[in-house]
Amino acid sequence: MISVQIREGTPDDVPAVLAMFDSAVAWLTAQGRTGQWGTRPFTGDPRRTQQVTQWATGGGMRIAERDDAPAGCIAVGPAHDYVTPATEPELYVQALVIDRRHAGHAVGRTLLDWAAGEARARGVRLLRVDCYAGDDGRLVAYYESCGFTRAQPFTVGEWPGMVLYRRL
Repeated sequence: MISVQIREGTPDDVPAVLAMFDSAVAWLTAQGRTGQWGTRPFTGDPRRTQQVTQWATGGGMRIAERDDAPAGCIAVGPAHDYVTPATEPELYVQALVIDRRHAGHAVGRTLLDWAAGEARARGVRLLRVDCYAGDDGRLVAYYESCGFTRAQPFTVGEWPGMVLYRRL
């Protein structure tokens, strides 16, 4: 079994992270589940490139590697402005993506556990995340299987989301 190693992300990782999103978009599209991120690759989209670059330069991005290959990415920091602010100090998962070639190897869980450890190290007892809550609800169920609890549904335009939390 190949273990998952986590390292700090850098601007050099931007193309690999965009490719991770591309693989996820292609996989979701093939399943007819296009509501989360649409059907267009992230690579080549200036807005998406800027977003990933900000994570890479902001200090909260981590890259999971399997066999020295980038397998997943998490970005943590302040909550997105479209969710209700927390009533206590928190660490917020701003993004989580796994390269589909590494699906089924606990990469996402490992990154979420890293985020929980990071929150504890910062003296924070609340870890929150939001995700797409449409289609079959599998993404919300995934976060619940990782120890998160539903907190609050929301919408951004027509996009249905769910805020979830994990007490530490």
